[in-house]
Amino acid sequence: MAIEDDAAADGARGGAAEGRSADRPGGRAARLRRLAPLAALALAGAAAFWAFGDVLSFEALERNRAALIAWRDASYPLAALGFVAVYALAVAVSLPGAIWLTLGGGFLFGALAGGALTVIGATLGAAAIFLAARTGLGDMLRARAGGWLARFESGVRENAVSFMLAMRLAPVVPFFVANLAPAFLGVPFVTYLWTTFVGIMPATFIYASVGAGLGELFALGERPDLGVIFRPAVLGPLLGLAALSLLPALARRIRRKGG
Repeated sequence: MAIEDDAAADGARGGAAEGRSADRPGGRAARLRRLAPLAALALAGAAAFWAFGDVLSFEALERNRAALIAWRDASYPLAALGFVAVYALAVAVSLPGAIWLTLGGGFLFGALAGGALTVIGATLGAAAIFLAARTGLGDMLRARAGGWLARFESGVRENAVSFMLAMRLAPVVPFFVANLAPAFLGVPFVTYLWTTFVGIMPATFIYASVGAGLGELFALGERPDLGVIFRPAVLGPLLGLAALSLLPALARRIRRKGG
């Protein structure tokens, strides 16, 4: 116990020292450089919301469906690449209404291709915001928090795969929270990347399949049911998968206590 207290005290002293160095002119300049990527994403997000805040909606999809179909038919490969780029940017700047992009992907490219393109775009955008947050705020938060955060980080890193998959599979965790929290908790980037890619697949393909049926809804003058993912028949399996992803972490904890 005394060893742990000494380690915590050393971590706190180290964090305080780093905090003091960051307050020096050279330290402030380094901190501003680290914050630059995150600041750029924040400014891009504000600009995108101002310019396109009313574009990501059901009404916009319905109003522009003919133009979107013509854009896709003019060059399918370019349209697919453009969709991935737009989705990645929307996720990177945390633009509200990305769900309508998911539905639009299903509408334009079908449930399977639209879901796949959405997963790729969302993963790229999540990677961008993860790297920006870790570079800009992760080190400063770690320096000022001291030893307690280091101990918490070690637990998260040990169970990073379970932690990430549970967050991604459970549709109750906001997407931007699941993008940012791992950046502050020491999740390795490669682990973050592949668990994001795999973990967002179920919900993404569900919404892409809803989007694939938008043409019929437009004809009937109806709106899609965005609450479909919270129906027991859909939510239950997703939460079951999230619980299964936590089993390895639980097994390690039980073995440790048994030992």
